[in-house]
Order: sequence, then C-alpha cells, then structure tokens
Amino acid sequence: MSIFWVVIGILFLVLLIIVLKYNPFIAFVITSLFVGVAEGMKAIDVITSIQQGIGDTLGSLVLILGFGAMLGKMVADSGAAQRISTKLTDLFGIGNIQWAMVLTGFMVGIPMFYNVGFVVLIPLVFTVAASTGLPLLYVAIPLLASLSVTHGFLPPHPSPIAICTMFGADIGKTIGFGIIISIPAIIVAGPFFGKTLKKIKASPIKEFVSSRAMSDDEMPGIGISVLTTLMPVILIGAYSVSTIFLTEENRLRSVLEFIGDPVMAMLISLILSVYLLGTRRGKSMTDIMNSLGNSIGSITMVLLIIAGAGAFKQVLVSSGVSDDIAALLTKSSMSPLLLAWLIAAVIRICIGSATVAGLTTAGILLPLATGGTVNKELLVLSIGAGSLMLSHINDSGFWMYKEYFNLSVKDTFKTWTVMETIVSVIGLLGVLVADLLI
Repeated sequence: MSIFWVVIGILFLVLLIIVLKYNPFIAFVITSLFVGVAEGMKAIDVITSIQQGIGDTLGSLVLILGFGAMLGKMVADSGAAQRISTKLTDLFGIGNIQWAMVLTGFMVGIPMFYNVGFVVLIPLVFTVAASTGLPLLYVAIPLLASLSVTHGFLPPHPSPIAICTMFGADIGKTIGFGIIISIPAIIVAGPFFGKTLKKIKASPIKEFVSSRAMSDDEMPGIGISVLTTLMPVILIGAYSVSTIFLTEENRLRSVLEFIGDPVMAMLISLILSVYLLGTRRGKSMTDIMNSLGNSIGSITMVLLIIAGAGAFKQVLVSSGVSDDIAALLTKSSMSPLLLAWLIAAVIRICIGSATVAGLTTAGILLPLATGGTVNKELLVLSIGAGSLMLSHINDSGFWMYKEYFNLSVKDTFKTWTVMETIVSVIGLLGVLVADLLI
C-alpha cells in the first residue's frame, strides 16, 4: 500500500498546484501531512518529519542560494556578466554558443555541487541570452544538462563518491568511464534537445540581468570578470584536488577544506566581488548593500518551494517507501546494471531526491557489488543514471529551475523533466554498451 499512497499523494499535489492554484509551498506541506498519515505514521511523527525535511534541505542551501543571488546581482550590475558573454560570443560565435555553455557547465560541474553551480552560472546564462538575442532555454539547457550529468555520474559529487566508497569501486575508473558516458548524454540532452525549445518562452529573474547594455569602458576587464564569477569553482576545486595529493593531517588541506566548503566559497567570492566589482570601481558601499538586499527578494519563494519539496521527500523516506520499492524490485531476474538503474529510477520518481535514490539503491545492492559478479564502476554509473530519471514536482531542482526561469509547471515538465529523462536513459545505454565492450 505504500507505493499506492505515494502515487495518490503525487496526484493530489498536482491537483492542488495546477487545478486549484495553491502556492506550491503550501501544497507540499498539505500533501506531506496527507501522505504521512495515509502511510500509517503518527501525526506528531509526520510533523517532525516535515520539520526535519525542511531543515535538512535548507540547512546550507539557504546560505548558498542567498550568497549566490547576491553574487549574481554583483556580476550582472557591474557588467562582468556582459563582458564574459561578449567574450564567449566572440570566441565561439553565436552559432556555437550552445557548445560554449556545454563546456562551461561541464568544467564548473565537475568540482562543484549542482545547486552551487546552478546559482553561480545562471546569471551568465541570462546575460548570454540577452546579449545574443537567442531564446533563453536554447542557451540554458546545454549548460544545465552538463551540470546534471556531473552531479549524477561523477565523483566528487556526494552520491557517486559515497557509492564508490560503499562498493569499493575505483574512483579514477569511475570518473574515466563516467566522462566517456557523459559525452553522448550531454550532447543529446543539451544542444540537440535545446534546439527544440526555441518557441518556449522563459524569462530571467529581473535582478540577475543588468538594466542596460554597458559600453566597453564601463565594464570590468575579462580577467576580473572571470575571476569573480568562477571564484567559487576555484575554491571548491582546490579543495577537491587537495584530497588527492594531501593527507587529512596536512595543514594546507585543512585550510583548503575550510575555504572550499560551498558556503564559505560563496561568501568569500561575494566579499571579493564587492571589492573588485564594487568599491574598487567607485561604487559606494551603501548602494552596493542596497542592491544586494534587493537581490534576496527574488529567491524568497524559491527557498520556500524547495523547503516544501524537502518536507515531502523526508515524509516519504521516513514512512519506509524506499524499502518497499526495493523489496518489490529486487525479486526481478534482470541484468544487475539494468536492475540498479530501475531501482534508483523508481525511488527517484517517488521520492524526488537524486542523492537519496542513489544511496538507497546502493545499500540495497551492496551484496551484489561485493560479490564480484558485476563491474563495480559501471554499477555506480548505472545507479547515478537512474537517480536522475524523470525529475518532477517532488524534486527541489524542478522548482528551482521553474522559478529562476519564470516557467509554468507545464513548460517545466516539457523542458526540465524531459532533459533529465534523456540524461538518465542515454546514461543507462552508455553503461550497457560499456559493459559489452570491457
């Protein structure tokens, strides 16, 4: 009955949001209460689970999104985003701008958590689209596909690295296989699929776009623009590299761990931008702080909606739905790699969290991974691909994308959900082909 109530809950959520026009945050809380009680949880446990889900989801994310919104505002207002977009257009040409976005998303996505990469790069996407006159989603989807693939497939992202550790898989091989499999997934879900979205209207959060085009003299240099925009990437990437070459006791690694934490990286980057893009260029601190304060208003509802999705996810986890799904699917006699993908995909569809889906599946299949009958690295990648399947209304990423691009729920399904599904399916096909060849 657990899965039945999950399905009913999702349909109820859709009814509240799309038909009855409830605010998504309120709809999530109501649905979480309904599903929790229907699953047999005590009322007080449901409330506790909702609070835990909101807290766990917003814990560091509220700081990352808050600092990210401020950094995006600085990058937009100073002309740094316009400078970078102009340079990208000059280097790649308007006709190849999608490939510039793919490359940017992949390079940034490898060392950086998805949410951080999204927040850092979205202002750049907005500016590139505005300066080139290209449809917003045509520019955005290739970059987001790259970020999504690196999040699901490649260490050091939380789920892949944790699964590698659990299975005893070789991290280097996992990254190598993952990059090879990532290429067709990104190409199909990014540039190819993006070309079909030119007619879907999307608009950026107004605070992330400069109100006017700046002259060349008004904009900061390309070096300063790139440095301030990608400083979070540099700091987080530096720590990731240090874990390979330095021991845990090394003092430099400790320092890099501190400044490479996503929250600290965003804060340091923001402070640097205030100086390099603000006071150093003659802006008063009062004007800068007023501008940064205004930027927060644009993400308030985003945060609440993400919190609601987190509450729903936690209720589903606490009610034991993951275990019921796993018990049902593990009775199958299909290929281990296909089974891993399917379990992760079903849990992802029901719960919404890619990380939860990946780690839950890994726990279920741990005996299979340690039995020596399947390639551990490909098993990690199969789970990663499944964990990205069919992102919809119970996924915080779905709502973050919707709100940042001012899309309807319908258009979010037609763009974001389809893109994530393509990534997942192509990833699975890549794993199966690799299994035949090695």
